[in-house]
Amino acid sequence: MRNNKHVTDLTHGNIVHHLISFSIPMMLGDLFQLSYNMVDTIVIGRFAGNASLAAVGTCDQIMTLLILGVSGVCVGASVLMGHFFGGGDRDQLLEEMKTTVSMGLVFSFLVLAAGIPLSGVFFRLMHLQPEALADATVYLRIIFIGMPFTCLYNIYAAALRSVGDSQTPVRYLILSCVINTLLDLLLVAVFQLGVLGAAIATTVAQGVSALLCIIHVSRNVRELHFHWRRLGINKVLARKTLAYGGFTALQQCAQPIGNLIIQGSVNTLGITAAAAFSAARKIEDIGLLPGRSISVAMTSLVAQNMGAGDKKRVEQGFQKGMLLEACSGLLVCVVVFLLRGRLMSLFSADQEIIRAGLDYFQIISFCYFLPCLTNGMQGYFRGIGAMKTTLSATLTQISFRVLATLLLIPRIGISGVAFACIIGWCAMLLWTIPWRRYLIKNVAES
Repeated sequence: MRNNKHVTDLTHGNIVHHLISFSIPMMLGDLFQLSYNMVDTIVIGRFAGNASLAAVGTCDQIMTLLILGVSGVCVGASVLMGHFFGGGDRDQLLEEMKTTVSMGLVFSFLVLAAGIPLSGVFFRLMHLQPEALADATVYLRIIFIGMPFTCLYNIYAAALRSVGDSQTPVRYLILSCVINTLLDLLLVAVFQLGVLGAAIATTVAQGVSALLCIIHVSRNVRELHFHWRRLGINKVLARKTLAYGGFTALQQCAQPIGNLIIQGSVNTLGITAAAAFSAARKIEDIGLLPGRSISVAMTSLVAQNMGAGDKKRVEQGFQKGMLLEACSGLLVCVVVFLLRGRLMSLFSADQEIIRAGLDYFQIISFCYFLPCLTNGMQGYFRGIGAMKTTLSATLTQISFRVLATLLLIPRIGISGVAFACIIGWCAMLLWTIPWRRYLIKNVAES
């Protein structure tokens, strides 16, 4: 089952090498995605106008929640696939693959069937400005048409990561981003199609990435390949996938909801603080990418070794993964602290905004190793299948952050957000570290 150059057996070989080689493509893909999102926004804003930009921005909030739900279920499926691959159970691996693809297609068509007639209702509930309503409806309906492509890409990308291949999905993601950007420029800037052109560009790019993943698996990864006429849902695996993925989806949705509340609190301080915090978050998004990528690598490595029944290697994977997380976090601390002024000046020349950002980084830049450690803990818990723990940990972290932000911002301004983040990260680590010791003896959760 493992004599295939397109998959990586993470149950043997140097653990640190596996974690690093798995993480680097993930990090590059995320960096490219961040850059693409920025270019996409600029093209729409410059060539389609403010109403179109508002329409697309509102649609993005809806799509983000849908994609978080899909990716959450895909994480659950990838953990199961990693267990089956590590244990050498090809029949169950294929059953899980067929089940996940089938569920993804059913979900896509349900979204399509409900979303197209209800698009206008969504926007009225969100109090979208009347002048942006028509554009938003057109954009969202076309995006719904492309929902099967979005699901298939996420499913196949998660499946490839479960068998140790993080490079192929990233290559196709980068290609998709390039296609999307070029089509945006052609359809929006040249042919002046506005949001219609932007939606078509996004849908075509998603279709290309999904199709390339499917072709790659059919040609090169027999461990995951099946004939589409044999699609079907295994009820036992479906329940387990939804149980695993449901907790992950809730976890992923909790974070942005909490961040919206925090952003709202910062907005009460005025435009200067809001702009400074927005810039600081973008800097953090890039700085913390290595920690998030290592976390995904830890999930795949731990899942495969759990499937192989090698608990000693699972523990080694945790320890070495956490060491890498700590090192990456400390590096971010040093870089951000030393370059905080220059980094803020990239986003604004306003000295008040820069000063507010410096106040924030003056505190938090010493503590970026903490979110890296929490990411490592989450990667480990996902790998062993402790999805309830990942959800509880995220809820702990975001709850303490939100509560502390609400209490501190009126008293000490934007610095309160920095202290609130530290409090949230510490609160999560304080109970997950001893809880992990319990799970070492009994990793099965009720």
